[in-house]
Amino acid sequence: QVQLVESGGGLVQAGGSLRLSCTFSGPAFHQYAIGWFRRAPGKEREFVAVISQINSYYYGDSVKGRFTVSRDDAENAAYLQMADLKPEDTGVYYCAADQIYAKVKAGAGIKYWGLGIQVTVSS
Repeated sequence: QVQLVESGGGLVQAGGSLRLSCTFSGPAFHQYAIGWFRRAPGKEREFVAVISQINSYYYGDSVKGRFTVSRDDAENAAYLQMADLKPEDTGVYYCAADQIYAKVKAGAGIKYWGLGIQVTVSS
């Protein structure tokens, strides 16, 4: 059974940085693509970034050039480095995992989700 746990969230001022971690418990982390999503208050879930099993990556338009996704297969973890944060980046951030990259990129039918972590950016 796979479990995902996000950490590293919190309150930061606009222009600041945060690094989120996603810790994966279970077998064969290297077989999973890892995605990051967020949900702002009153809004639908939004795709943020995905990193594939072979370290290719893709970002949502709103975070390109500011966020960087990475993974460490030896540590069974993935990361989201967030820079130049804006108040509109506020929300609950979720990591997600699936062995099918296309599912994670599309944000549909993903098998495993974390419980999420709050990121608040003050102006």
